[in-house]
Amino acid sequence: MSIFSQRISQGGDGYLVAVKDTVDVQGLPTIAGCQALEGALPAQENADVVNAVLNAGCQLVGKTNLHELAYGMTGVNHWAGTPVNFYYPDLIPGGSSSGSAVAVAAGQADFAIGTDTGGSIRVPAACCGVYGLKPTFGRVSRRGVLPAETTLDSVGVFAASADMLITGMQAIDSTFTMPDALKNIRLGLVDVQADSLISETVTRLLERSGIEIERITLPFFADAFTAGMVVINAETWRACGHLLETGKVGEDVAQRLVNAANTTDDQLRDAEIVRKQFTHQVDEALQQVSALVLPTLPSFPMSLTDALAGKIDLSISALVRPFNLSGHPALSLPLETQNHRPVGLQLVGRKGEDEVLCELARFLSEYIPTQKKIAWSIEQ
Repeated sequence: MSIFSQRISQGGDGYLVAVKDTVDVQGLPTIAGCQALEGALPAQENADVVNAVLNAGCQLVGKTNLHELAYGMTGVNHWAGTPVNFYYPDLIPGGSSSGSAVAVAAGQADFAIGTDTGGSIRVPAACCGVYGLKPTFGRVSRRGVLPAETTLDSVGVFAASADMLITGMQAIDSTFTMPDALKNIRLGLVDVQADSLISETVTRLLERSGIEIERITLPFFADAFTAGMVVINAETWRACGHLLETGKVGEDVAQRLVNAANTTDDQLRDAEIVRKQFTHQVDEALQQVSALVLPTLPSFPMSLTDALAGKIDLSISALVRPFNLSGHPALSLPLETQNHRPVGLQLVGRKGEDEVLCELARFLSEYIPTQKKIAWSIEQ
């Protein structure tokens, strides 16, 4: 299934953990799904997050494949191998942390480590029918994670349940302490453009839960997506642009890098203005509600056949990428439509309140069917 780039058996006899191959594991090269890096020297020490899971008694089982250089949303990788979406094999696994999501869905890991720069945890979580959390920016150490410098990327966790997601976060973040039972929960349903069936599936779940809902508008939302693209292009070019000289970067990523090289200082300055405006807007909205809620995906995942043929769809990150720009924690819960297509419900919380999102996810999970391929009808 091309889940793993490298198999490992390290650590204790606790939970099985898979790690995205942008994260250093001592003695192994960090390849990031890129042929240009296949000759990389073995890492001299573990990334902080790897030390954390080992200190928690977990067992590392492998480094997972990904969209090359973590710079794409389909999860397709013609050189390293494309992990097959376990529950929905005809669809893309999502990117960039495709292997980590599939490892959890397939039961190859109890939880998995991924990274999220523009939706790279939440998109594959939604595509593969699992839970995925992008923590508050800067909360989880990125030392030993590629790229070394970023203003967008967060290390986070995939799991098959909200409880295991919490367990994973407690393993990688010693400050992660669950709150007492939440009271007076109110969610702000963000007004966004999404497929009507996706929106209805999300809305129906919220109605079933009985949570109080308030409608929220974020006027800078679309601008934040565009600004997030500008920033990731500039930062990925700085980190990886030199690899084009090898001639060993895959066609889709190589073209994105070529385009990214044209990012201007003026575009970056404008993006930073939008970052400030949008962050303030989200902070203001979160003063009124416990968390924001919206779909994870604006449309259904494309077919694997189309993706393997070269089709790309960066717009699949339209509803997730803005929160990388703002740095707020965001979590995707798995949902399924009546015709067995995967969608996700996204929760966005106040900075530093990642635990609240996990508790909300645990509450909402009681209203989600526990088995994939069970119809989730909007008429129920």
